[in-house]
Amino acid sequence: MAALSRFSPQRLTMLAFFLQPIAFGSWLPRIPEIQAGLGLGPAGLAVALLGMPCGTLLTLPFAGPLVGRIGGRAAIIAGFIFYSIAVCLPAFVPDAFWLFIALMLAGSSISFVELGLNVEADLVEKSTGTMIMNTSHGCWSLGIMVGSLIGSVLAGMSLAPHLAIPLVSLVVLPIALITGKSLPALADAPQAAATGKKSAWSIPSWPLIGICAFVFGIAMTEGAMADWSAIFLRDAVGAEAGAVGLGYSIFAMFVAAGRFSGDHLKRRLGAINTARLCGVLAVVGSVVIYLAPTITLALIGFGILGIGVSVGFPLAVTAAASLGDRAASANVAVLSFVALTGFLVGPPIIGFVAEHFDIRAGIACVIPVLIVSLFLAGRLKPRSTLAPTSDAVQTSGA
Repeated sequence: MAALSRFSPQRLTMLAFFLQPIAFGSWLPRIPEIQAGLGLGPAGLAVALLGMPCGTLLTLPFAGPLVGRIGGRAAIIAGFIFYSIAVCLPAFVPDAFWLFIALMLAGSSISFVELGLNVEADLVEKSTGTMIMNTSHGCWSLGIMVGSLIGSVLAGMSLAPHLAIPLVSLVVLPIALITGKSLPALADAPQAAATGKKSAWSIPSWPLIGICAFVFGIAMTEGAMADWSAIFLRDAVGAEAGAVGLGYSIFAMFVAAGRFSGDHLKRRLGAINTARLCGVLAVVGSVVIYLAPTITLALIGFGILGIGVSVGFPLAVTAAASLGDRAASANVAVLSFVALTGFLVGPPIIGFVAEHFDIRAGIACVIPVLIVSLFLAGRLKPRSTLAPTSDAVQTSGA
C-alpha cells in the first residue's frame, strides 16, 4: 500500500479501471464451453444472458444515489468485494436457470463497481484539471483484454472454469482493495447537490436522454463482441478452438488503443468530431465482420470496430457529468444504466436472431444501432470545462 500511495490520483484511478474487468474477462472465453456443458442452443444461452441486464436493472436506480452519498472511493472498495465473488458464480451452475441467477448477481455487482469507477474518474478530472476519462477506459479495455487472454491460456491448460475464474479473481482482489484504499481523501467526499439542482430521483433531462441514446448502440456492440465473437468465429468462419478467443482479444486491444488516444483526439478535434470519426469506423468495422469470408478478414473487422466504439462511452460519461442539472453521480448512474443495459441486452437479442437465422444475421444487428449512434454524436456538446490548468482544453467549439 505504501508504494501505491506514491501514485498520483490519476494513476490510481487508471489502475482501478484496469483491475476491475480482469476476472470478468477470464469468463468470456469459457462461454462456448459452458454453453456446450449445459447443452444450450443459441436461444437458451440468450435467455440465460438476460440475467445480467436484469441484475443491472435492479441495481442502478439505487446505486446512483448511494454512490453520490458515500463517494466513488467507498463504492469501489465495497463493489470490488461483492463483484469478485459474484463473477465466479456462473462457473458453478448446474443448468440454465441457475446460470441466469448467477449472471444476474454478476450484473448487479458490475453495475455498482463501474458506477463508482466512473464517478471517481469524473471527480479526479474536476479536482486536477486533467483529462483522464478516455485513458481510464483504455485501462479498462486493457484489463478485459488481459483477462480474456488469461482465460484462454487457462482453458488451453484444461483448467476447469470453476477453478480458473475464482483463481483469477482471488489474485486480483487484494490488489484492487489496496488500490481503492490508496485513493486520496478527495474521492471520499460525497457529491452534495447544489441549491437548485434536481433530485437524483427526478426524470432525466432531454440532453441526458440524447446522450444515453447515443451510448446505447456503442454499449450494445461492446456486449455483442464480448459474448458472441468467439461463437461467430467458430460458426461463421470455421475457426479452431484455440483461435476463437482471438476475435475479442483483438477487439479489446483496439478498443484500448483508441481510448489511450482518445484524450489526445479530444484535445485536437473536440468531443463531437472525435465521436463522429470513430462512429464512421464503427459502422465500417461491423460491415466488414458481417461480410468476412475468412478468419483474417473477420479479425481485421474486429480491430476496426474496436477503434470505432472505443471513445463513445468515456465521452458520454464526461458529457453527462457536465450537464450540471443535478449531481454528476445521478446523471452518470442513468447513463451507466442505459450503457450496461445495452451491453447486456444486446447479446440475448443477437442470440434470438441467430437461433432463427444464423450468427451472421445476429451480428448484423449492431449495424443499425451504430448508425443511430453516429447521427446522435452531436449530443456530446460539453456544458462545462475542466479546471483551468495547462491540461484543460475548451472543446465547446467542436
